[in-house]
Amino acid sequence: MSLDLNHWYPGDVSFFAGRCGELSPMLERPPSLKFSHPLPYGAICHDDGVQFIVVSRSATAMRVLIYDHVEDREPSEIVDFDPALNRWGDIWSVFVPGMGSGQLYHFQADGPFDPAHGQLFSGKARLIDPYAKALAGNFLPADDGVIRPPKCVVIDDEFDWQGDRHICRELSETIIYEMHIRGFTRSKTSHAKDPGTYLGLIEKIPYLQSLGVTAVELMPVHEFSDGYDCLGQKLERPNYWGYDPLAFFSPHRGYAVGGEPGGQVRQFKEMVRALHQAGIEVILDVVFNHTAEGNHEGPVLSFKGLENRVYYMLENGGGTYKNYSGCGNTLNGNHPIVRELIFHCLRHWVHNYHVDGFRFDLASILSRDREGHLVPNPPVVESISEDPLLADTKIIAEAWDAAGAYQVGTFGQLRWAEWNGRYRDDVRRFWRGDPDMRGPLATRLAGSSDLYQPGGRRPYHSINFITSHDGFTLNDLVSYNEKHNEANGENNFDGDNNNYSYNHGVEGPTRRAAVERVRERQIRNLLASLMLSQGVPMLVAGDECRRTQDGNNNAYCQDNEMSWFDWRLPTKHAALRRFAEALIAFRRLEPTVRQTNFLSGLQIRPDGLSDVSWCNADAGPVDWAKNDPSLVCLLAAVPRKKDRKTPPNHHILLLSHAGTEPRTFRLPPVSKKIHWRTFLNTAAAPPEDVYPELNGPAPPRDGEVLLESRSMICFVAPDTL
Repeated sequence: MSLDLNHWYPGDVSFFAGRCGELSPMLERPPSLKFSHPLPYGAICHDDGVQFIVVSRSATAMRVLIYDHVEDREPSEIVDFDPALNRWGDIWSVFVPGMGSGQLYHFQADGPFDPAHGQLFSGKARLIDPYAKALAGNFLPADDGVIRPPKCVVIDDEFDWQGDRHICRELSETIIYEMHIRGFTRSKTSHAKDPGTYLGLIEKIPYLQSLGVTAVELMPVHEFSDGYDCLGQKLERPNYWGYDPLAFFSPHRGYAVGGEPGGQVRQFKEMVRALHQAGIEVILDVVFNHTAEGNHEGPVLSFKGLENRVYYMLENGGGTYKNYSGCGNTLNGNHPIVRELIFHCLRHWVHNYHVDGFRFDLASILSRDREGHLVPNPPVVESISEDPLLADTKIIAEAWDAAGAYQVGTFGQLRWAEWNGRYRDDVRRFWRGDPDMRGPLATRLAGSSDLYQPGGRRPYHSINFITSHDGFTLNDLVSYNEKHNEANGENNFDGDNNNYSYNHGVEGPTRRAAVERVRERQIRNLLASLMLSQGVPMLVAGDECRRTQDGNNNAYCQDNEMSWFDWRLPTKHAALRRFAEALIAFRRLEPTVRQTNFLSGLQIRPDGLSDVSWCNADAGPVDWAKNDPSLVCLLAAVPRKKDRKTPPNHHILLLSHAGTEPRTFRLPPVSKKIHWRTFLNTAAAPPEDVYPELNGPAPPRDGEVLLESRSMICFVAPDTL
């Protein structure tokens, strides 16, 4: 885009003179404002210098502070914006010749200081550019009372993508692996050349390929405070997860190799390119609900010092902050200026970094208007879903917030998928053995039509998960009755108390073989339920090999072995990893478990099978009002293409038993003529727990199958039609 403000007026100034008399100074031709880059704000490289552009309505003066080195406390040069020449409406723009990529800078703004009414301008504050494409360094000591945040870096976006394009895999065919970039390879057990970095993740791509996942969902990679507070003091509880943004457009500098300012930009792109070459998509967890500036007692780092009343939701006349995020402030996402920033930020990550989608943290906040009220069709949510540059991306909402909004099933429009918290809770409760959970389990296995069908959505709008970064790991879910967050230093008051977990007789690790056997069985039950459900499965890194956090369900500050991936586990629990790999491979090949329409039970095939049938353990019809821990699900194969190259799809017969005693199941009469083979049996000892080639034992000829307590058996058979 190129915008030259000289073209705002006709070339002949007599046009004005003839109508307005003598040409006044107000109508003099303004200097050219060159916008030659897709993003209209921030620091934009030109051949002969850098253009600095920032928005502020209330500022009375603006400056760019120029630094030579990351560790410099004071700028080497200060460039003032001339309000008469360098301001256009509320946009301040100045061109500085002789500068280029790698230049370090801050903004600084004068203006009204009236905290009671939401005005926080300070002529001393060093401000992070809201559109900064990279940051460098950490907070420096503020012994003179002036906060010195990480410096912004001018970035040239050129990169050799080697022909890379978005993969554009259908959401229904996606298998998501949620992970933390640093934690994935930081442990010395990873033997990575560059542990805890973007490049370190590249080293582990073969593991992701062997597992079979199709997308990684990266916990926050935009800039956040990395172990130091705003005074330059080392934090007692570091912000390991990254849910405390400093700069939305910038990849986190702490995940880069080396200290080169802006090096993280190139390394992040190398990581995305390598993942794409391996057929793996990249989804970013983005936090457009709050920032690191906190509440009214928090520091002035960026937005507060440029236009506090615009960027945040304020209350009490502007003196305090609405807090729907639980983190001190709430971004004012439906203000036009903030909406534009979010819009440009998403485009930036898609266009300049080739990312394939976004998961929006506490997305219900985006449904709140400037007063904090939940509204239908909020502008920012609609803009994201309708934006043409984002049309090929996946957009996923965490459809709740910290102030009680819960919009699972109703968030946004048809473009939006959602983390399905109902799925998580219902599947956990069924396998824990809670009463009256057979009906909810069936609904979740079938794609959660109760949540998504009324709004015209499909099963793939449900992102199914048993665990996420926020809560117990899968191992800990079956090993602890209570959270154990003492290491966080908050007296175990932090974290959710409602986990639907069960330790099966011993709290935490144990050498009791019987307890270990049932825990392993439950992990297999939960993994199998996840991968055989309609919808889109999300697996947390390490759940395939029993990663533990020692019962901590809120490890946000644990940048240590508690959170890091232990690379001894895939070998130690190789049998479980094999089980998970077989499930993922089956799901990728089998459209019967990833259908795009809801199952109705009414679609009857010529062989008498319907798309889904439900039975009791005795093969009789289900009385959904009856409390029973057992359920039979029969899925008829999805019709396949009629060609010799396409292998047949499979019928699937799923027997689930959450009871504490063994139980005999009778196969449904309609299935007795089908030649079933065992795919998995969660009660069997490895390697008989799963048959990746779908060639396990046939069920007994009498059609009666004994299931051990808390177990699942899945039979499959190729479609003969």
